[in-house]
Amino acid sequence: MAQRTVLFVLFDGVQSLDVTGPLEVFAGAEQHTPGSYRIRTASLDGAAVRTSSGLTVVPDEALARADTPHTLVVPGGQGTRRPDARLADWLSEHGPRAERLVSVCTGAIRLAEAGLLDGRRVTTHWAYCDKLARDHPAVEVDPDPIYVRDGHVSTSAGVTSGIDLALALVEEDLGRDVALTIARHLVVFLRRPGNQAQFSAQLAAQTAQREPLREVQQWITEHPDGDLSVESLAVRARLSPRHFARAFQTETGMTPGRYVDRVRLEHARRLLEDTSDGVEEISRASGYGTPEGMRRAFVRALGTAPSEYRRRFHPAQ
Repeated sequence: MAQRTVLFVLFDGVQSLDVTGPLEVFAGAEQHTPGSYRIRTASLDGAAVRTSSGLTVVPDEALARADTPHTLVVPGGQGTRRPDARLADWLSEHGPRAERLVSVCTGAIRLAEAGLLDGRRVTTHWAYCDKLARDHPAVEVDPDPIYVRDGHVSTSAGVTSGIDLALALVEEDLGRDVALTIARHLVVFLRRPGNQAQFSAQLAAQTAQREPLREVQQWITEHPDGDLSVESLAVRARLSPRHFARAFQTETGMTPGRYVDRVRLEHARRLLEDTSDGVEEISRASGYGTPEGMRRAFVRALGTAPSEYRRRFHPAQ
């Protein structure tokens, strides 16, 4: 087995967990399977960097002296808000030589500045997706998933999702058992799928200001198999259907129908991942009524059928 070099790029204002989270995953893999990874850290001049939280990190070397790595990891943090021409130049020259390009959080901004994300589907921290898309129109930004893999380029939403992506890469390199061992050691969930949303339905929508609308949001979450028509929910909110629909969208940022769709999809995904219930039972419990109704919703939202989703994301027994 060939040893893979993993190089982490450091700079002032980097988010420490964007570095240490994935680094601990690869380090754990190396400890479990000696000779699998050679882990290096480097800054432009080889000088120590100060993270956004004030932690000082001393790199192994200067980027100019670093060998071309197998996996090049660019973390995010407050430092990415300031363009760095020298770092962009280095990434433009050396990034294409790496077999895998990886960004954590707003590290995607660094890769985009270097022209390495053009034509790629990527993600980044939800708070910076609009900026990334606006500043780099040649990049296809998907704000929903916790990580996206497009060819040899992998981007993650940030902070803990960098751990999820690193586990996925280790699983690809060394197999599921090794990745599972590392996940257990780090006390994290191995199979949080890349297409899991950055937010749950409740967090994706704003919390309504008025108590009746908040109660309706809670009711939807607790009763995905109930009558969640606008008319029925309006009665619960003690409003006319028209007034309810308008007020719900104004206060939560999404229509009642969209909110219901997200709650039901999230509920079904959780049952597919965490239980052995049959598809027909799950479709009823999630408010779809029939397996075909649930299948259509999954294909529309996730591009895959419930059976395939379970095959990929239900932990092996």
